Amino acid sequence: MPEGIDVTVPNAARMYDYILGGYHNFAVDRESIEELERVFPGIRRGSQENRAFLGRAIRWLVGSGIRQFLDIGSGIPTLGNVHEIAEQGAPDVRVMYVDIDPIAVAHTRAILAGNQRAGALQADLRRPMDIVDHPDVTAVLDFSEPVAVVLSSVLHFIPDDDDPFLIVTQLRDAVVAGSYIVVSHVAPVAEQAEGLEGARQVFRRTPTPAHYRTKEQLAQMLAGLELVEPGIVPVTEWRPDPSEDAIEPWPSVLAAVARKP
Repeated sequence: MPEGIDVTVPNAARMYDYILGGYHNFAVDRESIEELERVFPGIRRGSQENRAFLGRAIRWLVGSGIRQFLDIGSGIPTLGNVHEIAEQGAPDVRVMYVDIDPIAVAHTRAILAGNQRAGALQADLRRPMDIVDHPDVTAVLDFSEPVAVVLSSVLHFIPDDDDPFLIVTQLRDAVVAGSYIVVSHVAPVAEQAEGLEGARQVFRRTPTPAHYRTKEQLAQMLAGLELVEPGIVPVTEWRPDPSEDAIEPWPSVLAAVARKP
């Protein structure tokens, strides 16, 4: 564990790790997830559905010819990481993971040891150009070729004061035509309003409180990009695997994949 980590304060990356079955978390993170489950029953399934969407999106992108991925807010490595999924379809893919959490980065680097086509950087999404221009990133990714920027369950931890709309715009402008942006984001849906408010209270005790945004706001974030069908939809409805049984909708997490023309 990196020095200086306060294990008495819950952390969103470690909470997500626990909810997905990982073990890089502390008692305070596990207790926070148990409280989340009490105030928002089913939130474990919602997180798992978000992870499943990410897998489907990565496979679709690889099938569409994308060979470079910049995963910002990647979190602590658990099963189904971007490079693991992408390499199944294209062994030559290159992946750069970025997270603000030092534990997430430390474990990612340990997993990637010896992998010349993947790397990890500790950096802040609120300063996107520091990420894009960082030598560790440009050593792995070639921004003269298309890149898929992955923003899975991270933008809802960016407050309006830090302008998430500008962040996405800067990332859009930093990549070439034919690149993609992948987004999933918690939305304030009426049918889950009570649970979402309970979850908001839990995340207020972490360094990254949650900020919910509507489908219309997500569309505004992705302005200037071409939405891949079916557009901005709940994570369970983004190109579900036809071989799987019907999945109960999870409307409070929206997902989209958009292409830069």
